Amino acid sequence: MNQIFDGVYREGRNIATKNKFKGNTVYGEKIISEKGNEYRLWDPERSKLAAAIQNGLRNWTIKKDYNVLYLGASSGTTPSHVADISNLVFAVEISKRMMRNLIQVSEIRTNIIPVLASALKPETYMDRILSVDFIYQDVAQPNQAEILNKNAEIFKPKFAMLAIKARSIDVLKNPSQIFKREIAKLKNFEVLEIIKLYPYDKDHVLVNLRYKG
Repeated sequence: MNQIFDGVYREGRNIATKNKFKGNTVYGEKIISEKGNEYRLWDPERSKLAAAIQNGLRNWTIKKDYNVLYLGASSGTTPSHVADISNLVFAVEISKRMMRNLIQVSEIRTNIIPVLASALKPETYMDRILSVDFIYQDVAQPNQAEILNKNAEIFKPKFAMLAIKARSIDVLKNPSQIFKREIAKLKNFEVLEIIKLYPYDKDHVLVNLRYKG
């Protein structure tokens, strides 16, 4: 395994994270054992962050001592890899069905803290969350930039990543126009890079950001 970023490794064409909870898998991912460590292969077909890495992400801003606020945690696939890399992951999810799966993941992966709430209403969960160094957002809602802005205003992260889903915002407009419009709304952020996620995710980009406050 060759380390390409803090906490992220590559073997051949595959990427992986070092498994903090040996013997445990989350979504049937393959485990590779090497020199007493376990590495979980990270599927870019099931994770936009993994897709961005495979598509050439350059600026890696998640540190091992960071607390991450993950907005749109779903059943825990990508949050589980982020939790391998970072200190704590506060995983916000609005779907009760997805939350049941997420809670099962967190029962073993104890540095994932599930939060059943709407990411659009950070004031409802701000008291349950410790300091936040990084925000990762992947929500299928039309007001994606607004959600990130509201959470950043409260939690003051150092960095953030925003997965913009064009078809969740407007099914008729050109995706490039949508991406440009949403990014322009991020007034308190510096854009570090924009990564297209095709062919893993059509009409999606991942925007890598530094929070200016």
